[in-house]
Amino acid sequence: MNAPLPPIAAEPASRAQRQAEVIAALQAVLPAHALLWQREDTTPYECDGLTAYRQQPLAVALPETEDQVAAVLAACHRLQVPVVARGAGTGLSGGAMPHPLGVTLALAKFNQILKVDPLSRTATVQCGVRNLAISEAAARFGLYYAPDPSSQIACTIGGNVAENSGGVHCLKYGLTVHNVLRVRGFTVEGEAVEFGAEALDTPGLDLLPAVIGSEGMLAVTTEVTVKLVPKPKLARCIMASFDDIRKAGDAVAAVIAAGIIPAGLEMMDKPMTAAVEDFVHAGYDLEAAAILLCESDGTPEEVAEEIDRMLDVLSGAGATRLEVSKDEAQRLTFWSGRKNAFPASGRISPDYMCMDSTIPRKRLADILLAIAEMEKKYGLRCCNVFHAGDGNLHPLILFDSNDPDQLHRCELFGADILETSVRLGGTVTGEHGVGVEKLASMCVQFSPAELAQMAALKSAFDPSGLLNPGKVIPTLNRCAEYGKMHVKKGLLPFPELERF
Repeated sequence: MNAPLPPIAAEPASRAQRQAEVIAALQAVLPAHALLWQREDTTPYECDGLTAYRQQPLAVALPETEDQVAAVLAACHRLQVPVVARGAGTGLSGGAMPHPLGVTLALAKFNQILKVDPLSRTATVQCGVRNLAISEAAARFGLYYAPDPSSQIACTIGGNVAENSGGVHCLKYGLTVHNVLRVRGFTVEGEAVEFGAEALDTPGLDLLPAVIGSEGMLAVTTEVTVKLVPKPKLARCIMASFDDIRKAGDAVAAVIAAGIIPAGLEMMDKPMTAAVEDFVHAGYDLEAAAILLCESDGTPEEVAEEIDRMLDVLSGAGATRLEVSKDEAQRLTFWSGRKNAFPASGRISPDYMCMDSTIPRKRLADILLAIAEMEKKYGLRCCNVFHAGDGNLHPLILFDSNDPDQLHRCELFGADILETSVRLGGTVTGEHGVGVEKLASMCVQFSPAELAQMAALKSAFDPSGLLNPGKVIPTLNRCAEYGKMHVKKGLLPFPELERF
């Protein structure tokens, strides 16, 4: 149980006084068990999945009703206190890292599935419902929720909305933005607001796509209506081995060029398959330089035809081994390896930093070869696993956070991957968001005018800048500082940054 105020005397007086003021305001709108402020109670909230960066909030609010969410936001707005919304904390870019003078709004108690409608093929759920739980609830109707991030057993739909999450089947079924019809939440002032609707179209401006992927900067999500799709009658997966990274990358482009849209098209390099195979024993080819997982789903007739077409394309692209799942158990085993790539990496290294960028499919081999050179440059290992079908990379840089020099080299390594992705025609993020991790890299991709437009949109929703401040959109001063260090190296496409 929390001890009485004031906070511990070791804190600076200004922070302690601010904390006392905030706690008093929140105690008036929350029950005692829904408010944490002692360090030992707030420590579990100090970071998300990006554990290299941590911060202690003034307090953690755990509301149980929408009225309490509105009251917390109104109180924080009145006091001009920053608010950082948090779901399950599985994000990988620091988007849920607390503000040192702010309140973390933890929404884990919003975990009810409100309605599953098999006729309209929709589900309405609270923001704290786990991604996988939606499919579990819809299974009795022969339906499921398609976006399936690797963390789906733990990540929440509210977090998926914040980051516009994808998953291994996003190539065919789309990202979160393609599978959400409606988002309900609250503005920074505590006013209820809705984006989208259960209808196919809504009057007024289409702001739903702006909110999805906005990383908690525009509004706080409390309720989501998602689309459900019928479970396919059959799914089969091909495991294709290649003795050369470039052949594997070219094979991805060849599959798409043949007019085939697989249900899933994933790629792993040799270090990643070795780590995964030792962990889950998925039956991966450990001799291959890279493997592809190519899945087809639909009716038995559709699947048979598509599998045959993909086998022809992959064989023509130089596959050294092709294995098709014999049954559902083997298909799930193939995918269990891919979905356990992150924990498998955690077994072979004290820490890892998972990057997230997107490049054109035809440049997959180029980026992988570039990353191999970066391993030598920064003296760190990197395992690669990614959504090859849409070019969304997830390099996992292995390091030891107890060594400050390794952390520094890891940060440089990650920035180099992102900058190289932009030079190859890609973008600095695909589904993990910008958070705090990619702030500097935003300066590489976007001009000052573009960043100003992003800031203007943020200001339209949150004029006081209290929702998740200091993330996603870098300031021009920060970009100028970054530009002075990098323009001479030819890494930035916008030399005009030097003028700021």
